[in-house]
Amino acid sequence: MERRVVITGMGTVNPLGLSVEEYWRNLAEGKSGIRPLTHFDASTMNTRFGGQVPDFDYLPFIKDQKMARRLDRAIVLATVAAVEAWKDSGLDQGGFDPEMAGCVIGTGMGGTTTFEADTEVKKERGHKRVSPFFIPMILPNTVSAYFAIEHGLKGPNFTVLSACASANHSMGDAWHIIRRGEADIMVTGGAEASMNEIIYAGFGNMKALSTRNEDPAAASRPFDKGRDGFVMAEGAGVLVFEEWEHAKRRGAVIYAEVAGFGQSCDGYHITAPCEDGEGGYRSMRNALRSAGMNPGDIALVNAHGTSTPRGDAGETLAMKRGFGDHAHRLMVHSTKSMIGHLLGAAGAVEAIADVQALRNGVIHPTINQVEKDPECDLDYVPNTAREGKVDAVLSNSFGFGGHNATLILRRFLG
Repeated sequence: MERRVVITGMGTVNPLGLSVEEYWRNLAEGKSGIRPLTHFDASTMNTRFGGQVPDFDYLPFIKDQKMARRLDRAIVLATVAAVEAWKDSGLDQGGFDPEMAGCVIGTGMGGTTTFEADTEVKKERGHKRVSPFFIPMILPNTVSAYFAIEHGLKGPNFTVLSACASANHSMGDAWHIIRRGEADIMVTGGAEASMNEIIYAGFGNMKALSTRNEDPAAASRPFDKGRDGFVMAEGAGVLVFEEWEHAKRRGAVIYAEVAGFGQSCDGYHITAPCEDGEGGYRSMRNALRSAGMNPGDIALVNAHGTSTPRGDAGETLAMKRGFGDHAHRLMVHSTKSMIGHLLGAAGAVEAIADVQALRNGVIHPTINQVEKDPECDLDYVPNTAREGKVDAVLSNSFGFGGHNATLILRRFLG
């Protein structure tokens, strides 16, 4: 019999908050975390705004203070979110076997801040001035490895990199690892810190980003007719997945159950999604099958919803195909309307919103819904939060390359 997996801890740093509590309060109020860029001079760029994590003192979250100042920003954000989740779970007080505790945190880019900075150092001062920490700081797997090093987790540890599906793939792997009995505890989620000039130039030159510079807070508008591209953002979301009996024995607070996971590949294009949403449909179908659930069991979909013309229309078609008549009874929202697109961290930060919907009976809105798009005709919970009991949430993440990953969370019933 495969083991049940529950969520016992959560942590986040993102454009709307430096804790789960602050993040959820701002989401429910429909606030936007999108602002003009301050990380670098974007004055000559087509897009001059994004979702930046507010400045904060991260040093108290890192045990090795000397190393803390050398860590890439992606590693810092991952660690801060993981420390919050770890404390929230009560596991900072012990009561677990380190060999049965692991960590899998995804990222779409890895240490791009370090890569860009040291490339400039090499260009200006020569190769001998490149940091000896350059390699471990740019390696994507360090976002997962570093928390395990500082907290002595000796179970499965790796990083999933599948573009914008990275966090959902990571959580799916963590779920499978616990179900198979390879670990009792998995610290999992995603982290991203790619708000730098080279990444902006790349996305901007491929015409993927919104250029609504005159009103950044209104730029991320998933499913709205006026959407013109996604909004870049940074941050991290980390959750503690735990085997149910293990959590029960130690008296842990259980927030939700991880019910299912599905994945697929479009096999279509290096960046564009299938126009008919066929790949996303199969990912959702596979998630429902793994959970032993029917389409009618899902009340809420946290859509990938990036605010791109083709992506949002394709995902709407995928939901219609996957849910049939029930699609028009679903509530669908996009967390990205308020925090932007956190790339490899998106799915985990959105999963935290999903847990809060299950716990609190509040469905955050999709803001910036101004003009209806005939191609996007579902209930996107426009502009204002809604109260209602939610028993199960399906959450999508789709990445460049055709990577699709879908997670299902449900209310924990014991």
